[in-house]
Amino acid sequence: MKRGSVDIITLGCSKNLVDSEKLMAQFRAEGLKVRHDPEKVDAETVIINTCGFIGDAQEESIQMILECGELKKAGKIGRLYVMGCLSQKFHKELQQEIPEVDGWYGKFDWNNLLADNGRKWHEELENERDITTPSHYAYLKIAEGCNRGCSYCAIPLMTGKYRSRSQEDILDEARKLVAKGVKEIQLIAQDLTYYGTDVTHKPQIAELVQRLSDIPGVEWLRLHYGYPNSFPMDLLPVMRERDNVCKYLDIALQHISDPVLKRMKRNITAARTSELLERIRQEVPGIHLRTTLMVGFPGETDDDFRQLMEFVREQRFERMGAFAYCEVEGTYSALHYTDDVPDEVKQSRLSRLMRLQQDISFDLNQAKVGQTLKTVIDRREGDWYVGRTQFDSPEVDPEVLIKADVELPIGQFCNVRITEADAFDLYGSI
Repeated sequence: MKRGSVDIITLGCSKNLVDSEKLMAQFRAEGLKVRHDPEKVDAETVIINTCGFIGDAQEESIQMILECGELKKAGKIGRLYVMGCLSQKFHKELQQEIPEVDGWYGKFDWNNLLADNGRKWHEELENERDITTPSHYAYLKIAEGCNRGCSYCAIPLMTGKYRSRSQEDILDEARKLVAKGVKEIQLIAQDLTYYGTDVTHKPQIAELVQRLSDIPGVEWLRLHYGYPNSFPMDLLPVMRERDNVCKYLDIALQHISDPVLKRMKRNITAARTSELLERIRQEVPGIHLRTTLMVGFPGETDDDFRQLMEFVREQRFERMGAFAYCEVEGTYSALHYTDDVPDEVKQSRLSRLMRLQQDISFDLNQAKVGQTLKTVIDRREGDWYVGRTQFDSPEVDPEVLIKADVELPIGQFCNVRITEADAFDLYGSI
């Protein structure tokens, strides 16, 4: 066990990662040695930042807590603390089942976690973070919570109502990231497009993106997690006209069948969804859309799924992920609907949908062969450098593999001519 040390383990989304990075800066200011996701967990204090979004994520979090509980019993670590979404929602039940944990904390009570370790919260470091991503890119969270109330989602139960950060606070943090060498900012929130509505009753995301793009040193600015209903159309000209705003939008649509959308409480129809996508593509030529879709929602019929397949076939999304519905305790759908689509049907539909998307991705990637694309170099793996274009978010989207014939500094932007492509990656040369 390493004395005077803290190991922080982050599970779940990039929003959790930002929380961990800010907590790391607080512990480091107290003179402690802090590590993130170490290969070997052996610190005097271990903190697990949990995810509670869907069943698989909850199971992963619980398994990690149990493993660290065993390390504590064996004397290999000291104190064990749990924070984050899962702890926010289920800490009363979990603390009875896992007594090895010394303290359970919600998503936002970092002050108490620090105090229980005999440490203080440094207000002046609120926008300071220990970057755990490669140093040239970082995530920037602009809001907490969600007001949408989708019937399947537990996020509002864990994070509460939408709360926008002030623009000045966000801009200050962005400048600090750039000063540390960050060139690419991934803008995140549970719902980016709602930003500012809780304060001024109208979205302010277009103004915020414009101001962020004015910061010297911001090479790329990427938008994650938009919402289709009440989409702020004034954002589109900013995306079109600002060269450093990536022509990329992550906007989860979930489904296209009107009956399913209604049961999901998405507050949008199939027709309005298609109209929105058409306008986005018209106003931002060349934009790459990433979406997430769900199969097997309660009541989803064969015809509902057929409509979803046809929608994907017509839209030809550049990036798409999908998952099977999993009932989450406390949500509207868990309380009011019967999970009536058999698991084998869910998995069959998921496989068919992803096979379709794989074929689409292959065709779209093949169309890039011969093009020269601005690419950022993320890392080196053996004989290859691995990078991304403006159309690719870290860890979830295709990558560009470049033969290591010349030395390429990590974090450098360069022009790459695409020579080959498959469904998942591009291959090219400087």
